[in-house]
Amino acid sequence: MRNGLLKVINVVGARPNFMKIAPIVKAMARAGGFDQTLVHTGQHYDDAMSGVFFNDLGIPAPDVHLNVGPGTHAQQTAKVMLAFEPVVMDAKPDVVVVVGDVNSTMAAAVVCAKLCVPCAHVEAGLRSDDRTMPEEINRVITDAVCDFLLTPSRDANDNLCREGIPKDRICLVGNVMIDTLLSSLQRAEESDVLQRLGLDGAYALLTLHRPSNVDDGDALKRILDALEVVQRQLRIVFPIHPRTTNSLEKFGLMERLTNMPGITLTPPLGYLDCLKLTAHAKLVLTDSGGLQEETTALGVPCLTLRENTERPVTVTEGTNTLVGNDTAAIVSAAQEILSNGGKRGRIPELWDGKAAERIVEALARRYGS
Repeated sequence: MRNGLLKVINVVGARPNFMKIAPIVKAMARAGGFDQTLVHTGQHYDDAMSGVFFNDLGIPAPDVHLNVGPGTHAQQTAKVMLAFEPVVMDAKPDVVVVVGDVNSTMAAAVVCAKLCVPCAHVEAGLRSDDRTMPEEINRVITDAVCDFLLTPSRDANDNLCREGIPKDRICLVGNVMIDTLLSSLQRAEESDVLQRLGLDGAYALLTLHRPSNVDDGDALKRILDALEVVQRQLRIVFPIHPRTTNSLEKFGLMERLTNMPGITLTPPLGYLDCLKLTAHAKLVLTDSGGLQEETTALGVPCLTLRENTERPVTVTEGTNTLVGNDTAAIVSAAQEILSNGGKRGRIPELWDGKAAERIVEALARRYGS
């Protein structure tokens, strides 16, 4: 600590990180006693995937921008490590806070481990047990090298204990994503996205970007086969990820998608627009981790286009159903929702909008004087 302040570096890199760091930055400011530095690695580097989220979430401009840009997983990880190491060496923080499971999360955590600088991982302990997912590798490595693991749910604690992590390094704090959702709902309702997209009736929201779905031409075709059926019964809004656009063009499937009259394609949208679309959707089809949580919090039926999830509480307690990328399974589950309304879940433990406060209190206890 310097001058009685706990010196913290908060690290973000990609779109999923921003919703997690925003309430933490604000909670530290409210609590006082923290000297914060916000580092943006630039893993998501364009305005549609990054800048608009800073505006929507009220996150201050980054103090340091590493500008790592695009690349393979190895290239991004290496570039973040090379750029972040001198920042840590110069700042000499009491603790570095990393969030989520993107390449930047793992890279920053490894840098801290090599420099013997304390690192705390927010959203620790989530596991899909699918090592083909790049995010699963990031999660496992980050938790192995961080010395303080802040978990969103009790199953995450159990996962860490099974991996041999001492209990004194684990702290259950709840789901910080829900802090952002609850604090943003009122502003999201002011969005005119429904009017802009001409949505005056029921619709589904679709997001799609996982390599297992979009980098595999056969999997992508199976999903399009399902969408072709569903869009005849329910309009589908599809904010399309750059990776997905590239894959559709690569596999010669873009024309087929654009010729489906019941699908409305949009560029990537800001957080508030996405939140309003999610809150008012008849159902959500997604391979995103965050949307599984948001739909559970909002009580909106969710079909996850994956065989597994690192967020099982959204299935066991929430509104989420795993359907993979099998055409028949997707169509059958969507039609069940249209006929009977889908699963009616409940809000999981500590999804109360106060996770960031618990995170800040835990950091102060562990690293303060």
